[in-house]
Amino acid sequence: MIEIFTHEPRIGVLEASRRLGVARGTVQARLDRLVASGVILDWGPNLSPEALGFPVTGFLTLEIRQGAGHDTVATHLAGIAEVLEAYTITGAGDMWARVVARSNTDLQRVIDQVLADPGIERCTTVIALAGQIHHRVLPLARAASAQQ
Repeated sequence: MIEIFTHEPRIGVLEASRRLGVARGTVQARLDRLVASGVILDWGPNLSPEALGFPVTGFLTLEIRQGAGHDTVATHLAGIAEVLEAYTITGAGDMWARVVARSNTDLQRVIDQVLADPGIERCTTVIALAGQIHHRVLPLARAASAQQ
């Protein structure tokens, strides 16, 4: 069922029930359970930064000043539209962020905006050349289902 809605999110419960050969109420109950348990996070469209005019992707490793706090930096990053996601991490650095930009020159503007927070001491940047495997969860769902 998850595969059908992943590949065709606008299919509708009735059509999914027809294809699966189960009652509409069964499909709806399963969907409700998956949403309630947090397996399905949202039904929004998956947008392309490239199509929106942001073809450059950068990965920033941020070092946060002692005592500044990760939450304060995360709040700052959330205010920058080009920051797509951020994670506190272990190892070299304290936080990782994926950002997009209109060009390499524009990436410098985004980095400068990130570094405007006084809680960030240093930033190391890596520019992505090409996407190889984009964000996906369906193979993980298949593997988890096979283990049950």
